[in-house]
Amino acid sequence: MIRNQRLSNGLTLLTESIPHVRSVSLGVWLTRGSRHEPAPLNGVSHFLEHLVFKGTATRSSREIALAMDSLGGQMDAFTTKEYTCFYAKVLDEHLPAAVDLLADIVQNPRFDPLEVERERKVVLEEIRMVEDTPDELVYDLFAQHFYRGSALGRPIQGTADTLRALSRPRLMRFFRAAYRPGNMLIAAAGSLRHDRLAPVIRKAFGAMKHGNGDASTSRRPRARGGVVRKAKRDLEQTHLLLGLPAYPEDFGDRYTLYVLNTLLGGTMSSRLFQKIREQRGLAYSVYSGVNGFRDCGFLMVYLATSPARSKEAVEVILDDLVELREKGPSESELQVAKEHLKGSLMLALESTSSRMSNLARQHMYFGRQFTLHEIIRGIEAVSVEGVHALGRNLFRDTPVALAAVGALGRFRMSPAGLRL
Repeated sequence: MIRNQRLSNGLTLLTESIPHVRSVSLGVWLTRGSRHEPAPLNGVSHFLEHLVFKGTATRSSREIALAMDSLGGQMDAFTTKEYTCFYAKVLDEHLPAAVDLLADIVQNPRFDPLEVERERKVVLEEIRMVEDTPDELVYDLFAQHFYRGSALGRPIQGTADTLRALSRPRLMRFFRAAYRPGNMLIAAAGSLRHDRLAPVIRKAFGAMKHGNGDASTSRRPRARGGVVRKAKRDLEQTHLLLGLPAYPEDFGDRYTLYVLNTLLGGTMSSRLFQKIREQRGLAYSVYSGVNGFRDCGFLMVYLATSPARSKEAVEVILDDLVELREKGPSESELQVAKEHLKGSLMLALESTSSRMSNLARQHMYFGRQFTLHEIIRGIEAVSVEGVHALGRNLFRDTPVALAAVGALGRFRMSPAGLRL
């Protein structure tokens, strides 16, 4: 039920028909994110994501909001390091109207000078909000240190200084270069028929001129180890993010990596949750995650704890990584992790929004679609020996970085203390 069609101007259309639902999720995906920005333009992709909603040649910002509200649907957007997405979820009968609305905002933004300045203030407040959100701030601090000197290390929303320097002409030049059919794809999943949607898409987007944008991709960054701190005296806890190099998004043994991450810190029964929260009471929340990009990636562990117990928490994490490297997992925890992954995947695919995102991400990173059966087989094929071998590769003599934000107190951690 998945169709892939490339229009004459280079725009890609991906659809998945799900007959038993009434909703359709539609996304316009731009294969450009903060990674593709020159340093002086840091934050331009995110700023443009905001500005396209502030009015077009035919609609004001209020009219854009009213148009979606009158359909009883939802519309939003987000920017990541490597792509930007504008999406809507509506009833199937309103799909043509949703296509028209999304096509209008991504092709015809007005960039009214007053709206640009008004929205600049909004994004500045968003940047300040991150400063007041320690679990987000510690991630940005980690990335800036871990990928120092690379666009991957710069914050998606930019900084106050780079945002203020984004003039209207600069915004328009970047928009014209990036928002081109060769850099875009449209994904839709839900109650739809490809042969009926394709003409609607062709009519709405067919006037876009063929071509790829000129936005550059940064080189593969070199990961750095060490410790970086930022004191926030108004916080009671120390927020910690520990990370080390992993693999790109299209890593061939990615199912083993997903299973390893799940049993490490992806569930309530995982090693880190049990040891750090249940056995020692060091933190309320602790979890691990894998971030993959086109040419690199990292595995991370996050938690928040008291300054007095921060060093102990880091030592527990490092000890667990060494134990996984030396001994590997047990058969029982491997099976729990695999069943959790399969269940989470199938539950997520009950959402048309998740199915739509899955279509786009698989196309961008793999150039093909993996069936549910292929993914399940990949997870089921993961073995104790495979996880152990991957752990030996991951948790060896490699740069380990630690970011700490909040009440630091007497928390001291030297780079030498982060060795595996």
